[in-house]
Amino acid sequence: MLDRTLATAADTLAEERARLHALEAAYCSHGDTVHYSEAPKIFERCEGSFIYDDEDRAYLDLQMWYSAVNFGYANPRLNEAMRRQLDRLPQVASQYLHREKIELAAEIAVGAQERFGRKGRVHFNVGGAQAVEDSLKLVRNASEGKSLMFAFEGGYHGRTLGASAITSSYRYRRRFGHFGERAQFIPFPYHFRGPRGMGKEEYGALCVRQFERLFESEYNGVWDPKAGKCEYAAFYVEPIQGTGGYVIPPANFFPELKRVLDKHGILLVVDEIQMGFYRTGKLWSIEHFGVQPDVLVFGKALTNGLNPLSGIWAREELINPQVFPAGSTHSTFNANPLGTAVALEAMKMMREEDFATSVMEKGAYFLAGLQELKAKHPMVGDVDGLGMALRVEICEPHDSYTPSKALMDRIADEGLKGDLVHGGERFGLVLDVGGYHKNVITLAPALTMSYGEIDLALALLDQLFTRVTLR
Repeated sequence: MLDRTLATAADTLAEERARLHALEAAYCSHGDTVHYSEAPKIFERCEGSFIYDDEDRAYLDLQMWYSAVNFGYANPRLNEAMRRQLDRLPQVASQYLHREKIELAAEIAVGAQERFGRKGRVHFNVGGAQAVEDSLKLVRNASEGKSLMFAFEGGYHGRTLGASAITSSYRYRRRFGHFGERAQFIPFPYHFRGPRGMGKEEYGALCVRQFERLFESEYNGVWDPKAGKCEYAAFYVEPIQGTGGYVIPPANFFPELKRVLDKHGILLVVDEIQMGFYRTGKLWSIEHFGVQPDVLVFGKALTNGLNPLSGIWAREELINPQVFPAGSTHSTFNANPLGTAVALEAMKMMREEDFATSVMEKGAYFLAGLQELKAKHPMVGDVDGLGMALRVEICEPHDSYTPSKALMDRIADEGLKGDLVHGGERFGLVLDVGGYHKNVITLAPALTMSYGEIDLALALLDQLFTRVTLR
């Protein structure tokens, strides 16, 4: 009887999944979904580092909504902050003010002044790409309307029209054309795929020298030495490349790049959407490199994924009300009370808890485990990490270098089957796919992840690599 009941329940679940997938196929735009697999997994609930399917099977999530949920799923403290705001002031038009917006802006701006030595202001929006769009307006306003930008190969800044113009993938622009901005893409110091035999710092210096060549003469095409003017307004950078595969540059790279930018009057716009809020062990990942941004863009983990909220910080000369007046950009929900209330609580939590120490220690522990997997599995060509932003580059086993998207896809699909076994329990593993060749596991686990969960992640990855090798 029990077996029959279980079989009936399984049939019911399978029928419900089929019904939902059929509805999605018929009525949902696939344009807003990353369909890595033919039938994306449907999840039911989440807690901590895990999400659960309709059979209540646990999947250890190592990407946490693309680094939006730094502080764990269903974080009780942040959830409670949203409930309090929901009962007090859940909605108010953005032409008016509320305490949460003002205090959050001040918190971020004062912190930036302490870190970068510059007074600035904060401007909110609802998503990372929208904040990038706002920054483009700010930059164009400050540069006499220049619409040309520098950006990096492998860089990702969003898929709106302006943001996709400075994102290095032509795939995001191909069917839509250009509208305003254009970028010249500059090589990022991706050491694993750089010149053989060249040290990381040496390669970083080489990349800067190659960029600096553009300013040697007016005939290099971007610089008028007589006027002292550059045709390009700003350089958009991710300090650690996100979608590009969590590529970590050498320590000397950004200071040298900033020297070139300052010399030629080019603004530095730092995109911290994926790496901000202690993902790398500092509030802003650019802090690791000791340079001052002119504009900083943030989003994702600011609200732990509970409510869309993003924004920009910019130095006073670029954003004060005389040069960037009221109404320069606008969104109905840009500084909504629910998002700003949760963000204030998240910022308070970041002040109270020593994430600067714990993230670096956990990240070093995780990276050491990944290095052991690299020594064991020839398909792992490279591992690297900074804090809890870690990478595993999957390659052909015969040379541990040739990119293998096919193996990467199999690893991701096998992880989602939910049939990995550890300690007598069955688990799934949620992985994100990134990299120039879509062959990199980009690991962005919860910053609150326990050491036991890191050990579980390493054991499950070991199983996956073995399974894929044997098939």
